[in-house]
Amino acid sequence: MRDVGVHPGAWWLWALGLGTAATRTTNPLLLALLLTVSAYVVTTCRPDTPWSRSYGAFLKLGLAVLLVRLLFAVVLGSPIPGTHVLITLPEVPLPHWAQGIRLGGRVTAEGLLFAAYDALRLATLLVCVGAANALASPTRLLKTLPGALYEMGVAVVVALTFAPNLVADVQRLRAARRLRGRPDRGVRGLLQVGLPVLEGALERSVALAAAMDARGYGRTADVPAPVRRTTAVLTLGGLLGVCAGTYGLLTAAGGGYGLPVLLAGLAAALAGLRLGGRRTPRTRYRPDRWTVPACLVAGSGAAVAALLTVAAATDPAALHPGVVPLTAPNLPLWPAAAVLLGLLPAFTAPAARAEAAGTSRSAEPTESSRPEPSQSPQSPKSPKSPQSSQSSQSEEPAS
Repeated sequence: MRDVGVHPGAWWLWALGLGTAATRTTNPLLLALLLTVSAYVVTTCRPDTPWSRSYGAFLKLGLAVLLVRLLFAVVLGSPIPGTHVLITLPEVPLPHWAQGIRLGGRVTAEGLLFAAYDALRLATLLVCVGAANALASPTRLLKTLPGALYEMGVAVVVALTFAPNLVADVQRLRAARRLRGRPDRGVRGLLQVGLPVLEGALERSVALAAAMDARGYGRTADVPAPVRRTTAVLTLGGLLGVCAGTYGLLTAAGGGYGLPVLLAGLAAALAGLRLGGRRTPRTRYRPDRWTVPACLVAGSGAAVAALLTVAAATDPAALHPGVVPLTAPNLPLWPAAAVLLGLLPAFTAPAARAEAAGTSRSAEPTESSRPEPSQSPQSPKSPKSPQSSQSSQSEEPAS
């Protein structure tokens, strides 16, 4: 029995739930808790695959976003007024048409803290996407898409696997340079590693294009024209209905029509995708199933997003701490407990993998059930047959 693990869509739903929760708050303590939850789950549940090493790259990307945002706040200033001046930079005078923009001037603690809160929220969202990349298999995720989205899904999967493959190539080339005693850090090492990485990416893209062409990618079945037009109308109308319904839910004036329009749009879009799947007939070999652990993983992410959304509506001051006056943020208890629900995959997914591994081991033949190897007739330990003994006795007088 093969170990299929958790459904890849469940990992993406879990990660998107944590990312949605991150967009609902600027409290640095809750954001740090979200980062800790995602890091623990990735460390516990990620497989030993090339794409699982991309989580560290997304952590570095989030740190870079945080530093760039703080740099912009120092150089370009902040709209938040503050009284705690940290440093005063020389201000560059700008023409009248650039009013509202300044270069240099006072750098306040309130402005830096506001920029740090905002950047930490974006960095947490990026890290959550990196967690989904590290946990979900792109090829298995592609198999779960409907036929109408297969070609688009291939493009998305190729784009998602670009970063993990790039990270794997960089690590491999840096290790090879260290074994040869050559520098792998600094500007010189970066330039000498970048060219082979680019060459490998081009070769991989050419090989991928050849494989896709050999497997008939892009070929569609013959579908009648009325079905094609109906599919296009349902899909476009459904997407427009989803956009209009979402806008109605987000605004106060559209609370009455937002939910019905959203549901009607979802129904029309799903019907269009169902009809559009006839153009790309294909089968799935060993499709992934939504097991109980997969449902628990997806449900934990959805629960975190829903509870943080409710908390942002009921107690906005706790989830969006102010910076004027300059005060330390507090950790709200029940939103923090809601974030801890995201740790559920760390306890359900490894158990599912261990159970599947135990089942596969039990299916293997044991030492007692394996047949013993047959002894060769030419072995010195094998007993001689009666015919061979008689022939040997008959040959002795002749000799």
